[in-house]
Amino acid sequence: MEAVSSILAKPTAQRLPVESASFLAPVSRFRRDVLCTGWNYWDHFEEGREMRAPQERPKAPTFFTKSPDTVCAPNDPISVDQRISQTWDYEAEVALVFGTTGRSIPRARAFDHVFGYMLANDVSQRDLQRRHGGQWMKGKSIDATMPLGPILVTADEFDPQDEEIELLLNGTRLQAASTRQMAFAIPDLIAELSLGMTVRAGDVLLTGTPSGVGQSRKPPVFLKDGDEVIVLSGNLGQQTNRVREVDLLGHSDVKIEA
Repeated sequence: MEAVSSILAKPTAQRLPVESASFLAPVSRFRRDVLCTGWNYWDHFEEGREMRAPQERPKAPTFFTKSPDTVCAPNDPISVDQRISQTWDYEAEVALVFGTTGRSIPRARAFDHVFGYMLANDVSQRDLQRRHGGQWMKGKSIDATMPLGPILVTADEFDPQDEEIELLLNGTRLQAASTRQMAFAIPDLIAELSLGMTVRAGDVLLTGTPSGVGQSRKPPVFLKDGDEVIVLSGNLGQQTNRVREVDLLGHSDVKIEA
């Protein structure tokens, strides 16, 4: 990370007007799957209760992973294919990037291992989640469905425990919450995730989404071709993505029932 910091600090680096710049995902090369947190806002946990077997609130964070090939740029199209899934859902989140490798990191030193923060939209395919036993990895791993960015704010410039995040679909606000509402704060996430497991510099961890997801609305709201999705916050910028119907099924002979 020292090398990255020195490059970013070079005064001779070319400067471009933001209006004419094309932003890529701040992180695009991964050592492993994208690390994710589920049910990390209690209002989101409660809004989905009727869609699963009754259960008590978890006493520790819920983790899962998704393919790094889900990542796309903050203004790129979000890919959908209604032949694969008809329940493409949105999830606005704050993601963190580890800057220092560690294992069994204590809470008091958790923030020492964070390089920075950015926005993410953890687009999910709810029917694929159910098709594959209710686990989340497959139903969140379709290619080119997770915008990251537009900017990666370094840890010394950002308070991850006091940030408002929002998601708008075609101009209507569907998610709005503060990271203060997290069920498990970021030091808890890092301590629990790294318990006996090495997290490495460059790893990305999504920290969970608040209530307002599409599957819990009445009637449900899912993404479709032509939709505009905006995720924004005051300090992490704004990503604006159009939903685009593309061929993701290809030559697969897997039969997906509607």
